[in-house]
Amino acid sequence: MKMRFLAVCTALAAATALTACGQSGDPAGGAQKVTLWLMKGSASEDFIGKFTASFEQEHPGVDLDVRIQEWTGIGDKVNAVLEGRSKEAADVIEVGNTQVARYVETGGVEELTLEGLRSWGSKDWLKGLSDPGSVNGAQYGVPWYAANRVVIYHKELFANAGIKSTPKNRAEWIQATQKLDKPEQQQGIYLAGQNWYVLAGFIWDEGGELAVETSGQWVGSLDEDKALAGMEFYKQLQALGDGPKDADEETPPQSEVFARGQVAQIIATPGQAAEIEAANPALKGKLGFFPIPGKTSDKAGAVFTGGSDLIIPQRTKHRKGAVDVITALVSERWQTELARTMSYVPNKTTLAHLVEGNEGAATMTVGAAQGRATPKSARWADVEAKNPIKPFMTAVLTGQDPKQAARTASATISTVLSSDR
Repeated sequence: MKMRFLAVCTALAAATALTACGQSGDPAGGAQKVTLWLMKGSASEDFIGKFTASFEQEHPGVDLDVRIQEWTGIGDKVNAVLEGRSKEAADVIEVGNTQVARYVETGGVEELTLEGLRSWGSKDWLKGLSDPGSVNGAQYGVPWYAANRVVIYHKELFANAGIKSTPKNRAEWIQATQKLDKPEQQQGIYLAGQNWYVLAGFIWDEGGELAVETSGQWVGSLDEDKALAGMEFYKQLQALGDGPKDADEETPPQSEVFARGQVAQIIATPGQAAEIEAANPALKGKLGFFPIPGKTSDKAGAVFTGGSDLIIPQRTKHRKGAVDVITALVSERWQTELARTMSYVPNKTTLAHLVEGNEGAATMTVGAAQGRATPKSARWADVEAKNPIKPFMTAVLTGQDPKQAARTASATISTVLSSDR
């Protein structure tokens, strides 16, 4: 058995293999090579080593070649494989869950609906992963892992404010945050004005959408009343801290702001807790997590589900081997290993128990049950590149007319989604 774990890069920062991957077996009759592309940072070197050794042992005659790719430039690289114009080959490719529709539009992605139903338990998949992997009722992307935002809070500041339990609904959340915002120099919550992923969850909670499809045409819908209600709640919450109204959560990085010790809450993935503790070791043991509260206590708030799906190019010469790789990666054994190693949310609601011992990951699973993804338009990535949602948010937070600002943003979204590439 042997494992190739190749970290690779190009001048464009997009990863390319140091040597081309052949699609056929060794001409002397050696092992059949099955090539798996994984994204940098998605799985640890230890996980990949264990998985490769186990897979090859359980599949005699198969040589699993794991290639690590960079996110930068990956779209063009995947499209080159799907279109057959790449010198490299891949039999299974990890892609962002919201990228699947884009690749399906390009063509060359294998449909996996039956495998999902028969072998992979698709009825229990997280909708935030499975829905964007489905196009026109057919499944192309197979959920692998998920991550979503939670509330990271400063336990000591909560205790000082007399808050004995974390809020379970929006009303309790606002009340608690108002208390936390009263001490001088303390912020009830640090929420940057352009954190549009958080806004998306609030909009979905109200029953609104970022964009809707009508008669095959996508149009922006931020100017609908339900979407505006979500923005109004965002404005109410954002006012209970000193987050900038004209910047996102990375300008400056919100973990750095929290690390100063005077912020009671941020909305982030649990992994940012480690960044906070690294910046300020005095906060170790003082951080907690709770799901973003929903409108009522019986259900957590909606969240944007980030994560990855697995796809198979139609041009693969090893479809059975590719299916076997996915079967292994989504099995309970390797979902357990991945979830516990990387603190991810497993791909099924029925596997949430796998991360019960990890407070941050366990909190994510509660929100993941209400997880959503961005609109399934193949051009949504172009919307994010232009991102009219951010200036819309800033306009509302700085006192401009919400309806008019939303109409402007919606018009831009509609134009981008209806344009030809």
